[in-house]
Amino acid sequence: MKDFKKYLDNHNIFKVLQRCADSLELETYVIGGYVRDLILKRESKDIDVVCIGSGIALAEKFAKEMGNVNVNVFKNFGTAMVKTDDWEVEFVGARKESYNRNSRKPIVEDGTLEDDQNRRDFTINALAICLNEARYGELVDPFNGMEDMRDMTIKTPLDPDITFSDDPLRMMRAVRFASQLYFDIEADTFEAIIKNAERLKIVSQERISDELNKIIMSKTPSYGFKLLYHSKLLEQFFPEMIALQGVEKKNGKGHKDNFYHTLEVLDNISQKTDNLWLRWAAILHDIAKPPTKRFHPKSGWTFHGHEEIGARMVPKIFRRMKLPLGDQMKYVQKLVRLHLRPIPLVQDIITDSALRRLLFDAGDDLEDLMKLCRADITSKNDQKVKKYLKNFTVVEQKLKDVEERDQVRNFQPPISGQEIMEYFGLEPCKTVGEIKDEIKDHILEGKITNDYEQAKQLMIELGKQKGIEKS
Repeated sequence: MKDFKKYLDNHNIFKVLQRCADSLELETYVIGGYVRDLILKRESKDIDVVCIGSGIALAEKFAKEMGNVNVNVFKNFGTAMVKTDDWEVEFVGARKESYNRNSRKPIVEDGTLEDDQNRRDFTINALAICLNEARYGELVDPFNGMEDMRDMTIKTPLDPDITFSDDPLRMMRAVRFASQLYFDIEADTFEAIIKNAERLKIVSQERISDELNKIIMSKTPSYGFKLLYHSKLLEQFFPEMIALQGVEKKNGKGHKDNFYHTLEVLDNISQKTDNLWLRWAAILHDIAKPPTKRFHPKSGWTFHGHEEIGARMVPKIFRRMKLPLGDQMKYVQKLVRLHLRPIPLVQDIITDSALRRLLFDAGDDLEDLMKLCRADITSKNDQKVKKYLKNFTVVEQKLKDVEERDQVRNFQPPISGQEIMEYFGLEPCKTVGEIKDEIKDHILEGKITNDYEQAKQLMIELGKQKGIEKS
């Protein structure tokens, strides 16, 4: 059967691979994710090639044919990588694997194509297309992966209980593929995930977070999170999110389920942006609601201060989940801290000072903050949604007007800490920071303009109040 030749003919790279394989007399296949995506018509530049023999020798031959491009050889793993301008091709000799219960690192031996397909995680990733001239384009599908693709189903080739116990990261990958492709996870496969969920503890957090980020970047990430929740995987590494789930009632008063609200916000923001860290801000914006939840007989349930407590939780969560602790974390922390600030600004009595402070605090991330605020509207009442969205449009116009007039966004106070120290003859100390902050506050409150002479005069007055004068 050569029906799949048509999938290869559009790219010259496969003819080059065919010539190299035949010249070395190596039985060779393109296998796995690339074949899956080829059939699903999904864009992919990563090609996995498996041969019965030395993958490294095939890689070196291919690199020479492609114009002596560079080959990265990983002898310990028996693999090689060749990157061209358009492709990233990984070569490996067919192998079989066995596992020790306390590690997801397999014991690897040379094997047949059948052995290699047996070790694949899912049937849709075990498809292979022959590249040798005699069988060019022939599909090898021992586990009915094509049928599972038609049925939009994630299923393991062999016993799912063994598959997931051997390599627990495959459970995260099952959810990731389901979320990316919007496939179902087959019932026995899902039951095996639930059974083996605690095995995830032998997987490094970096690998877990890598799969989680891919779920977050899928088109409808809430689907992936629901699978993580119901499979018991989420509780293995993200207890703060599990704590959001559920509705408590007292005196007939309940609050919304903050887990499912968060997923709605995540989906809303995902329709507007491919920014992973803005999506993370959506995930964490209400993360402190459980520890701040209080009940008052008159006002009902409150979550006072959850935005500030949530911002303080962000570094701890990022650190534990091995996410970057630099600008990305600070960006998420800022948006979590500020996500309630635009709401009251719609009122007529709001001063320009409040608008200036938000402009200053949000800086270049103001537009992203407003996207998050809009995504946070999850009411089922269409009239309420329209009202809230209109309110945010009013707020955005107010902010625009104040910024055009006062230019306070990302501004730096015209008097630096160094100048304060030199004028008063001070060493670095608390007083220097206090004077600088008071100058900033006066500008934001509109008491003085962002002008050097006005700021310097205020500096002198503040010094006198603190009992210090020009040195």
